[in-house]
Amino acid sequence: MSPRLPLVDPPGPSPAANCTFGGGCGRPGEARPLPPGLAEKVRRHPCYSEEAHHHFARMHVAVAPACNIQCHYCNRRHDCANESRPGVVSERLTPDQALAKVRAVAAEVPELSVVGLAGPGDPLATPDRTFEVLDRIRRALPDLTLCLSTNGLALPDHLDRLAALEVGHVTVTVNMVDPAVGARIYPWVLWKGRKVAGPEASRILSERQLEGIAGLAARGILCKVNSVVIPGVNDAHLPEVSRRVQGLGVFVHNLMPLLSAPEHGTHYGLTGQRGPTEAELEAARRACELDARVMRHCRQCRSDAVGRLGEDRGAAFALARLPRETARDAAGVRAAHRVAVDRRRARIEADRRDALRLVADLDAGLRARVAVATRGDGLVNEHFGHAREFLVYEVGREGARLLGTRRVERTCQGGEGERDALAAVLRTLADCQAVLVAKVGRCPRGQLRAAGIEPVVVEAYRPIEAAALAWFARFAARAGAAHDAAPRSAAVA
Repeated sequence: MSPRLPLVDPPGPSPAANCTFGGGCGRPGEARPLPPGLAEKVRRHPCYSEEAHHHFARMHVAVAPACNIQCHYCNRRHDCANESRPGVVSERLTPDQALAKVRAVAAEVPELSVVGLAGPGDPLATPDRTFEVLDRIRRALPDLTLCLSTNGLALPDHLDRLAALEVGHVTVTVNMVDPAVGARIYPWVLWKGRKVAGPEASRILSERQLEGIAGLAARGILCKVNSVVIPGVNDAHLPEVSRRVQGLGVFVHNLMPLLSAPEHGTHYGLTGQRGPTEAELEAARRACELDARVMRHCRQCRSDAVGRLGEDRGAAFALARLPRETARDAAGVRAAHRVAVDRRRARIEADRRDALRLVADLDAGLRARVAVATRGDGLVNEHFGHAREFLVYEVGREGARLLGTRRVERTCQGGEGERDALAAVLRTLADCQAVLVAKVGRCPRGQLRAAGIEPVVVEAYRPIEAAALAWFARFAARAGAAHDAAPRSAAVA
């Protein structure tokens, strides 16, 4: 198959290169490795480190029943097993139930490293309940990292309590720093016992968010800012949001697409506000990464998610299925897993460095885009037909940089629907030059090639970045040969 024209950077600054160890991102030629203390804080956190999300799991504990603001994109649902989005849970937990569930997950999931309180409401809208759960988890399982997600309205009031419990990471959802923009996102906030509406509500919310973020930084608590990309509402405004929060010490900025399907029942869903296209989301992330680290591996998880990003084992730990007694928290098993992961990461890094030598002499402007099917561990290890998502990377001589995650329907469905599912996957990956998989069937292989997407199995079970770079070296050689042959072919014609 003749290679498609490789991507070439437009004039101006090059896009960010792959994150350095620990999750820090930099542009080609100016990597920003994290200081040792900061790297240690994120090296096992799957949401704060792109690299860590291949190896470690998180658990969301749904103990927050209420919220103190209303968002046009949010509709919290309880007892819902069929939706995968923030604010949705199957069970809201009491503090006793929360501790029992955390113990059960910790005993069965050795890769568990983080426990976060993330909904379905806002954890700081019911602070006593939240801090009771945090305290009990801290005492029972001290090796686990504690996290909290909040809209930030009440954050300034609880900074010292968070620090006292050694909550290491807090996520704040910031969609605007301009009240005029905010008035199109938030119909009201509950402030000092009354509902405040309009731009005044957004002014109060924004001021409290920024005060809380600054307070987290002052106490050494890492902060991630989530922003929902809403086309025509805040998409052009988000670079200003990024600049403001980065100036306050935010560690990473996560730009998430608006989810607004009508069946979700949100205001935006019912009024036809669309979410961003893949191209619009990528443009927003590029516009913001000039000032901040930008997260690209978020899966917009449910408020009761369990497992690695990209999987959800929460249903296996429903209250009715929990053992009455958890015999062990398996801290030793978790510690052994972390040692094994450290060894695996060292091998992956060595493979990456070796692969970089293959492309070191290529043109700095040469780029290609690849999709990767993976089940985790940082490897190309998933069958094409079994993939429910693909990680899309931009590859150049400085490495492979994650652009984002694209969800798909499995194409191996054992019956009708496979043809439609494959057509949808081809559309989803239309901007990619190749797809790296562990295995692919004859029919999808042919259709991928017909669509101009090279199916690659020779890199199966290799580390993702090393595999992508090895393919890129061959791709660049073919592209160069095609370029050299073009004038001769034209002359003969």
